[in-house]
Amino acid sequence: MRTPRVFRVLIGCALVAAIALPAAPALAGIPAGRYAIGDSVMLGARQELIARGFRVNAEVSRQFDDAIRLVRDLAAAGHLPVNVIVHLGTNGLIHGADCDRLVHVAGRDRHVWLVTIKVPRPYRDANNVRLRACAHRHDNASAIDWYGLSRYHRAWFYSDGYHLRPSGQREYAALLDRSI
Repeated sequence: MRTPRVFRVLIGCALVAAIALPAAPALAGIPAGRYAIGDSVMLGARQELIARGFRVNAEVSRQFDDAIRLVRDLAAAGHLPVNVIVHLGTNGLIHGADCDRLVHVAGRDRHVWLVTIKVPRPYRDANNVRLRACAHRHDNASAIDWYGLSRYHRAWFYSDGYHLRPSGQREYAALLDRSI
Protein backbone atom coordinates (compact mmCIF):
# COMPACT_ATOMS: atom_id res chain seq x y z
CA MET A 1 0.00 0.00 0.00
CA ARG A 2 1.34 3.37 -1.01
CA THR A 3 1.30 6.37 1.34
CA PRO A 4 -1.07 9.01 -0.03
CA ARG A 5 0.64 12.09 -1.42
CA VAL A 6 -1.00 14.35 1.20
CA PHE A 7 0.61 12.44 4.03
CA ARG A 8 4.02 12.51 2.34
CA VAL A 9 3.72 16.29 1.96
CA LEU A 10 2.69 16.70 5.62
CA ILE A 11 5.56 14.52 6.82
CA GLY A 12 7.99 16.48 4.62
CA CYS A 13 6.71 19.80 6.00
CA ALA A 14 7.06 18.53 9.57
CA LEU A 15 10.65 17.47 8.93
CA VAL A 16 11.53 20.81 7.33
CA ALA A 17 9.95 22.68 10.26
CA ALA A 18 11.82 20.58 12.82
CA ILE A 19 15.11 21.31 11.09
CA ALA A 20 14.47 24.99 10.39
CA LEU A 21 13.06 26.06 13.75
CA PRO A 22 15.57 27.12 16.39
CA ALA A 23 16.11 24.71 19.21
CA ALA A 24 14.24 25.38 22.42
CA PRO A 25 16.31 26.46 25.41
CA ALA A 26 18.14 23.52 26.92
CA LEU A 27 16.35 23.99 30.21
CA ALA A 28 12.59 24.17 30.04
CA GLY A 29 11.15 27.01 32.05
CA ILE A 30 14.25 29.20 32.03
CA PRO A 31 14.12 31.84 29.33
CA ALA A 32 17.06 32.44 27.04
CA GLY A 33 18.80 35.78 27.11
CA ARG A 34 21.06 38.04 29.12
CA TYR A 35 19.83 40.04 32.12
CA ALA A 36 22.24 42.69 33.41
CA ILE A 37 22.01 44.08 36.95
CA GLY A 38 24.11 47.05 37.93
CA ASP A 39 24.54 50.53 39.32
CA SER A 40 25.25 53.92 37.74
CA VAL A 41 28.24 52.56 35.79
CA MET A 42 26.02 50.09 33.96
CA LEU A 43 23.26 52.68 33.74
CA GLY A 44 25.64 54.85 31.73
CA ALA A 45 26.07 52.05 29.18
CA ARG A 46 22.39 51.04 29.20
CA GLN A 47 21.63 51.99 25.57
CA GLU A 48 24.79 50.28 24.30
CA LEU A 49 23.86 47.10 26.17
CA ILE A 50 20.24 47.15 24.99
CA ALA A 51 21.46 47.56 21.42
CA ARG A 52 23.44 44.33 21.92
CA GLY A 53 20.43 42.40 23.19
CA PHE A 54 20.80 42.72 26.96
CA ARG A 55 17.92 43.42 29.31
CA VAL A 56 19.25 46.03 31.74
CA ASN A 57 18.20 46.72 35.32
CA ALA A 58 20.55 49.39 36.65
CA GLU A 59 20.04 52.00 39.36
CA VAL A 60 22.18 54.76 40.81
CA SER A 61 23.89 53.80 44.10
CA ARG A 62 22.70 50.16 44.04
CA GLN A 63 24.50 47.92 46.53
CA PHE A 64 25.62 44.36 45.86
CA ASP A 65 23.20 42.76 48.30
CA ASP A 66 20.26 44.44 46.50
CA ALA A 67 20.82 41.98 43.66
CA ILE A 68 20.07 38.96 45.86
CA ARG A 69 16.41 39.89 46.35
CA LEU A 70 16.05 41.00 42.74
CA VAL A 71 17.48 37.73 41.36
CA ARG A 72 15.41 35.62 43.78
CA ASP A 73 12.17 37.42 42.83
CA LEU A 74 12.82 37.27 39.09
CA ALA A 75 13.78 33.59 39.24
CA ALA A 76 10.68 32.72 41.30
CA ALA A 77 8.46 34.51 38.78
CA GLY A 78 10.10 32.72 35.85
CA HIS A 79 11.49 35.96 34.39
CA LEU A 80 15.22 35.47 35.01
CA PRO A 81 17.04 34.25 31.90
CA VAL A 82 19.83 31.74 31.77
CA ASN A 83 22.60 34.40 31.80
CA VAL A 84 22.70 36.85 34.70
CA ILE A 85 25.29 39.63 34.62
CA VAL A 86 26.03 41.45 37.88
CA HIS A 87 28.20 44.56 37.98
CA LEU A 88 27.91 45.80 41.56
CA GLY A 89 30.37 46.73 44.27
CA THR A 90 31.19 50.23 43.02
CA ASN A 91 29.22 51.84 45.86
CA GLY A 92 30.59 49.90 48.81
CA LEU A 93 32.17 46.78 50.18
CA ILE A 94 30.74 43.42 49.14
CA HIS A 95 30.00 41.70 52.44
CA GLY A 96 30.88 38.14 53.39
CA ALA A 97 28.84 35.48 51.69
CA ASP A 98 26.61 37.81 49.64
CA CYS A 99 28.16 36.70 46.37
CA ASP A 100 27.65 33.02 47.23
CA ARG A 101 24.03 33.77 48.16
CA LEU A 102 23.51 35.56 44.85
CA VAL A 103 24.82 32.60 42.83
CA HIS A 104 22.75 30.21 44.95
CA VAL A 105 19.44 32.09 44.46
CA ALA A 106 20.10 32.33 40.71
CA GLY A 107 20.04 28.53 40.64
CA ARG A 108 22.32 25.87 39.26
CA ASP A 109 20.68 26.04 35.81
CA ARG A 110 21.69 29.67 35.26
CA HIS A 111 25.10 31.22 34.78
CA VAL A 112 26.09 34.26 36.82
CA TRP A 113 28.67 36.59 35.28
CA LEU A 114 30.40 38.78 37.90
CA VAL A 115 31.97 41.95 36.50
CA THR A 116 34.98 43.36 38.34
CA ILE A 117 34.82 47.02 39.32
CA LYS A 118 36.95 50.02 38.47
CA VAL A 119 36.49 52.72 41.06
CA PRO A 120 39.09 54.83 42.90
CA ARG A 121 38.04 53.62 46.36
CA PRO A 122 39.95 51.66 49.01
CA TYR A 123 37.56 48.69 48.76
CA ARG A 124 38.04 48.16 45.00
CA ASP A 125 40.75 45.51 45.27
CA ALA A 126 38.95 43.63 48.07
CA ASN A 127 35.72 43.58 46.07
CA ASN A 128 37.48 42.35 42.94
CA VAL A 129 39.19 39.58 44.93
CA ARG A 130 35.79 38.56 46.35
CA LEU A 131 34.16 38.56 42.92
CA ARG A 132 36.91 36.45 41.35
CA ALA A 133 36.98 34.03 44.30
CA CYS A 134 33.20 33.65 44.18
CA ALA A 135 33.32 32.87 40.45
CA HIS A 136 36.06 30.31 41.14
CA ARG A 137 33.97 28.56 43.83
CA HIS A 138 30.92 27.99 41.63
CA ASP A 139 30.63 25.98 38.43
CA ASN A 140 27.82 28.27 37.27
CA ALA A 141 29.69 31.55 37.77
CA SER A 142 32.43 33.38 35.89
CA ALA A 143 34.28 36.66 36.32
CA ILE A 144 34.50 39.30 33.61
CA ASP A 145 37.53 41.52 34.17
CA TRP A 146 36.32 45.06 33.46
CA TYR A 147 38.96 46.41 35.83
CA GLY A 148 41.77 44.65 33.98
CA LEU A 149 40.61 45.89 30.59
CA SER A 150 39.80 49.44 31.58
CA ARG A 151 42.28 50.54 34.22
CA TYR A 152 44.77 52.14 31.82
CA HIS A 153 42.18 53.81 29.59
CA ARG A 154 41.55 57.15 31.27
CA ALA A 155 39.82 58.53 28.18
CA TRP A 156 36.96 56.03 28.71
CA PHE A 157 35.98 57.72 31.99
CA TYR A 158 34.81 61.06 33.27
CA SER A 159 36.99 62.87 35.81
CA ASP A 160 35.68 60.70 38.70
CA GLY A 161 37.56 57.76 37.17
CA TYR A 162 34.68 55.28 36.87
CA HIS A 163 31.58 56.75 35.20
CA LEU A 164 31.67 56.07 31.49
CA ARG A 165 32.18 58.48 28.63
CA PRO A 166 30.67 57.36 25.30
CA SER A 167 33.88 55.55 24.29
CA GLY A 168 33.88 53.74 27.65
CA GLN A 169 30.22 52.83 27.21
CA ARG A 170 31.01 51.17 23.89
CA GLU A 171 34.03 49.30 25.29
CA TYR A 172 32.08 48.17 28.37
CA ALA A 173 29.16 46.86 26.30
CA ALA A 174 31.51 45.19 23.84
CA LEU A 175 33.33 43.39 26.67
CA LEU A 176 30.09 42.04 28.15
CA ASP A 177 28.79 41.10 24.71
CA ARG A 178 31.84 39.10 23.70
CA SER A 179 32.18 37.50 27.16
CA ILE A 180 28.68 36.03 27.22
